Amino acid sequence: MMRDGYVARWRGQEYEVSPDGDEVRLYQVRPDEGFSEVRPGRFVRVVPVAEVEELAYVRTTCRWKGEPFIVLAEHDTWLRVEYTGGRWPIAEAMGLEAFDFGVYQGWAPAAEVTDLREQRA
Repeated sequence: MMRDGYVARWRGQEYEVSPDGDEVRLYQVRPDEGFSEVRPGRFVRVVPVAEVEELAYVRTTCRWKGEPFIVLAEHDTWLRVEYTGGRWPIAEAMGLEAFDFGVYQGWAPAAEVTDLREQRA
């Protein structure tokens, strides 16, 4: 699973979360005590940030054709990647799309991607 977003540990379990000031919204895919369904298969519970044991930002990084990338998403046998090398001539030579000023993205065949790692900050 490729992750890119906030996570938190609450009561010994890790959740995908959305921090909001002094509160954290915990998300999960199944019903549980204190969680409300916000859409089918998506349940939320708001807790004080003081109750959270750990809060971190997680993203998946990789290398494609020897260059550094962040993995944004996956679809079938492809990964949506964003170039983090900061050199536009390389991004251009790789055929990446200019998503924003200095931001280059593209679809990489998952079989060509190496060094997949989860980074926590």
